[in-house]
Amino acid sequence: MNIQVKKALIVGVSGQDGSYLARLLLEKGYTVYGTSRDAQMSLFTNLKLLGIQDQVKVLSMAINDFRSVLQAIAEAEPDEIYNLAGQTSVGLSFAQPVETMESISGGTLNLLEAIRFYGKPIKLYNASSSECYGDTGTGCADETTTFHPSSPYAVAKASAFWLVDNYRSAYDLFVCSGILFNHESPLRPSRFVTKKIVCAACRIAGGSDEKLVLGNTDIWRDWGWAPEYVEAMWLMLQHEQPDDYVIATGESNSLRDFVAAVFSTLDLDWQQYVTSDPALYRPVDIKHSCGNAERARWVLGWKARYTMGDVAKGMVEHEMKRIQLVSA
Repeated sequence: MNIQVKKALIVGVSGQDGSYLARLLLEKGYTVYGTSRDAQMSLFTNLKLLGIQDQVKVLSMAINDFRSVLQAIAEAEPDEIYNLAGQTSVGLSFAQPVETMESISGGTLNLLEAIRFYGKPIKLYNASSSECYGDTGTGCADETTTFHPSSPYAVAKASAFWLVDNYRSAYDLFVCSGILFNHESPLRPSRFVTKKIVCAACRIAGGSDEKLVLGNTDIWRDWGWAPEYVEAMWLMLQHEQPDDYVIATGESNSLRDFVAAVFSTLDLDWQQYVTSDPALYRPVDIKHSCGNAERARWVLGWKARYTMGDVAKGMVEHEMKRIQLVSA
């Protein structure tokens, strides 16, 4: 029996989401291609950590170069493309606004144009962001909530979102955006505040006398678990009709709560080890962020199983195991 194997191209495969998505698709029997600006030089550390590096076919691609994007698509001939590339840090976007806009908005436009130009029925998932909403106040944002971006990163993500919306209606392409709220995992780079907190707390638990210095801890975020968020990405491209979906837990906690949960997992009182430095505050920051993923639940059958406390515990346990292996 001749069964056609689906092929997926993950743009930004080396990141947190790209690596977990690659693992998920491999488990589902896909042939998986992944891109990096220079595939010959990239270390693909996350793919190695998940034990799947040898199963992913890597290609060199610069997302802000249309010809490069077109060549990668022609080589992979994918049924599905997952756009997870571009500058990923809200804080860094204030220092690098042009690169942020070019890699996110310009990169998304290149993918859309390449799919249109290629002329084959390729489905596209675009990684949008809860940052597009700005401050959600005391409520939870859904797909009908107005965007109010408050950083160069958020502006770029909002622009990419509307490009996807326009190409879907204007050219009848199967393209959609997942508006993902914060989602974490052990694969988070250390420059992200959640990983910074977890690593410092684990070092302190191991005897370090350091202090953990943070910026504003009175910000509230909807934190989920990255490995299950990539399931929602895949589900969006399996549905009959393309659409945009909020992916979130529906629960918002302060950064202070996250810190407390991390230190509590290690039987430590966070207040003895944490200080705040106004120099680490962002020029503009969102105070409250929360998402309503009811549409994803009703249409896709997706619902978050893990919330902030689970995320904090999972990251701590993984980091402690890593430290034990290194010191063994």
